[in-house]
Amino acid sequence: MDSKGQMTIDYLISIIIFLLAMVFVFSYTSGIFTPFQSNSDEVTLIADRVSIAIVEKRMSAGDEAVPNLVNKTKINDFFADLNNDTNYQSIIDSLGMNGSYLRYDLNVTAENSSSIISAGKPIPPQINVGQTRRIVLCKDENSERTEMVILSFRVW
Repeated sequence: MDSKGQMTIDYLISIIIFLLAMVFVFSYTSGIFTPFQSNSDEVTLIADRVSIAIVEKRMSAGDEAVPNLVNKTKINDFFADLNNDTNYQSIIDSLGMNGSYLRYDLNVTAENSSSIISAGKPIPPQINVGQTRRIVLCKDENSERTEMVILSFRVW
């Protein structure tokens, strides 16, 4: 007669209960800290909205049939205004990025096959940045040439 009883089954049941308790604790504690996580989804949505407003309203070449056709002169003017401090503030205000509770900053980069230009505030390190990229056709009014440009909008 064996006096040890069902040791392996007792051990197996206790390990299963312990593991289930650990899974419950980890899933519960991750839910506690969710409100304190980053706001990168929020700033990405703002970057999307800003990119639409800038590309389709400020830089548009005026052809409603092609919403991603931008004017090269308007791009150059926008980048010059974004690098000017007083114009930067008015651009931020007109895009609705300066509220009474939160204020967001903007950096825009345009890159094509031959050059990369950037305007706006420099991106600070270790901060949540929302980014949206748009591929647009840039039309030069003088030469009637069209080239592809990738516009990156970064908001923080």
